[in-house]
Amino acid sequence: MIHTLKSKDNNRIIFGLLLALFLSSCVSGKKITYFQNLSGAKRSEMEAVAKFTEPVIQIDDILSITITTIDPQSASIVNQASPQPGVGNARQEISGFAVDKDGFVELSLIGKIKVAGLTTAGARDLIRTKASRDLKNPVVAVRFANFKISVLGEVGRPATYSIPNEKVTILDVISQAGDLTIYGKRDNILVIREVDGKKEFGRLDLNTVDLFNNPYYYLKQNDVVYVEPNKSRVLSVNAPARTTVAFGLSIISTLVILFLRLDR
Repeated sequence: MIHTLKSKDNNRIIFGLLLALFLSSCVSGKKITYFQNLSGAKRSEMEAVAKFTEPVIQIDDILSITITTIDPQSASIVNQASPQPGVGNARQEISGFAVDKDGFVELSLIGKIKVAGLTTAGARDLIRTKASRDLKNPVVAVRFANFKISVLGEVGRPATYSIPNEKVTILDVISQAGDLTIYGKRDNILVIREVDGKKEFGRLDLNTVDLFNNPYYYLKQNDVVYVEPNKSRVLSVNAPARTTVAFGLSIISTLVILFLRLDR
């Protein structure tokens, strides 16, 4: 009876060691399909999309400002922009007008104009009004020259990207960054945004169509997108340590089996 109990205890030990060995070498899989809750019935339906709000001009932005008029010589003087340093994957200089720490841009013949807090459309109307004092029927165009978004974490090409379009979505930026790697968490994308000197943190889930009505679906200039690694990535980083543990458990299991056989 005692020998039988001892054998059962030994079997439990062996089972526990083998289970630990199996779990140590097992990596749980994650679903990587986007919009998983898009059923066949919904594929033909229109999904609600978050309302797009035009970005406002901020301090340190660089603006492309062009003014055309019937007097080409006067317009060429106004349009003389200074080169500004590029960022991220656009290391070349950017030609434009920098918004200073007080929110002003300075234009030749026109002077300083406060544009911080305005949309590009608002800045265009204000500059056109100011320019009309010295130029005849000026036509003004204003856009961001350095609309930039930083992408970090588990993407193909993490970097700071200059975007030529004000209306940019999280999908546009992820695509430009080479998509998420297989190790990226698709259900918990973090967006870091600065609003009035304070940081905002938003979360996006690429696994659901609810993504399209998330208030962070449309990105703003200077947003930071962070893709967190999943557990598989963490385990892969610790693979050498796990291999050592598995090897050690394998040796222990072998020794235990040999000991039990010799003990009979």
